[in-house]
Amino acid sequence: MTAPTATVEPVPASVELRRVVTASLVGTALEWYDFFIYGTAAALVFGKIFFPSYDDSVAVLASFATFGVAFLFRPLGGFFFGRLGDRLGRRSTLVMTTLLMGFATGLIGLLPTYEDIGVWAAVLLVLARICQGLGAGAEFGGASTLLAEHAPRRRRAYYASFVQTGVQVGLLTGTVAFLLVGLLGEEAMLAWGWRIPFLASFLMVFVSLYVRLRVAESPVFLRMERDRTVVETPVLDTLRHYPRSFLIGVGAHICDTAVVYIYSAFMITYLTKEIGVSRTVALTGVILFSVVVIALQPVYGALADRIGRRPLNIFSVLFTAAFAFPLFLLVDTGQPVVIWLALIVATALGFAPMIAVQPIFYAELFGAGVRYTGFAASREVGAAVSGFSPLVAAALLAAGGGSPWLVAGWIVLTALVSLVAFVLSRETRDVDIAASHRLRPATLVLQAPLMEPERSRRGVAR
Repeated sequence: MTAPTATVEPVPASVELRRVVTASLVGTALEWYDFFIYGTAAALVFGKIFFPSYDDSVAVLASFATFGVAFLFRPLGGFFFGRLGDRLGRRSTLVMTTLLMGFATGLIGLLPTYEDIGVWAAVLLVLARICQGLGAGAEFGGASTLLAEHAPRRRRAYYASFVQTGVQVGLLTGTVAFLLVGLLGEEAMLAWGWRIPFLASFLMVFVSLYVRLRVAESPVFLRMERDRTVVETPVLDTLRHYPRSFLIGVGAHICDTAVVYIYSAFMITYLTKEIGVSRTVALTGVILFSVVVIALQPVYGALADRIGRRPLNIFSVLFTAAFAFPLFLLVDTGQPVVIWLALIVATALGFAPMIAVQPIFYAELFGAGVRYTGFAASREVGAAVSGFSPLVAAALLAAGGGSPWLVAGWIVLTALVSLVAFVLSRETRDVDIAASHRLRPATLVLQAPLMEPERSRRGVAR
């Protein structure tokens, strides 16, 4: 008896699923280690070695400006690599982004400084950061799409949350790397120690490649290849058929992008320069909240499978807005334990649920044929809008004469923007993740005669 060909979502074997989860977590952790160490270096080091001709406050602004440059190019990476992911496959495209991110990060560790070649050092730094941005623009979307399309229907949010766990592991390891480098002493760290975390990326890229080359391609993409329904123009089809989902995706990523870099990058500068605590205290705070967020990712993922994606998203941004001013009231005490507690509360109840739901939320916004493009592009346009958050926060702090209340107001504003997106979104827990959206036959590659893509009323949110 022939098995039916209309199976919506093949369930992978448990061994293969564990392999995909491991590859997504490890690969994403290594890739985002690359991205996050730049933020820590921008807060602690780059102002002094790439912009030494400016006073401290201007050097910090210039350093955070180079940090933000990557966010301008992340949408381009999302569109470009997203298109490849929807046409050539999720797995092969992730291999490309791994190479781009890994080698761009490693090259930063080899750059000459301002003392060596003057302003050209900053130019080379920006070029390397642009390459990081292009790779990061498709990394998260690709890893999330691959895992979401492998996961069983009723536990999709739980399994997809491990991609975000990998991102937070990257933040944690990047922060620990600079904490250890700081033990060398200020002089050694500025002279050569800062290079070590970046050079380590050359080794990490091979680990990431190893784990990603061992996983199978997405069963959803393989089915599209088999049925000859791979989309030829995923960028155009995303914008044409999913304008509402695309705009929701843009708005949904405003808040978490803004706050994660305020908590992990700007806060280091604020604590060390304005509050006067040690660099160790500031970095320890980032490490502590990272550990808590990592532990909570699968918890919130499982909760999203039970109550839905929308309630958790709305709660997370409301809490983030409500806690913005209390956060700085607590941080301004200058007491290490109070500072750490404030950061843990802000991230455990505001940031953690938002990002745990994010991988599956975006994957379910778009149909299978344009999922990688729609996911990566909409998310990264949102990142571009708020990716300069450390620079904005530093400028607001200066405008407020060192008072953090304008920065708290900025957090509230970004939370309200994402709140609008989540309120306008639809619950997608029960969507058919393998369903294609309705396209004219001319937009499909190798369309089989008399064959049309699936027309599921429960498809995806439009």
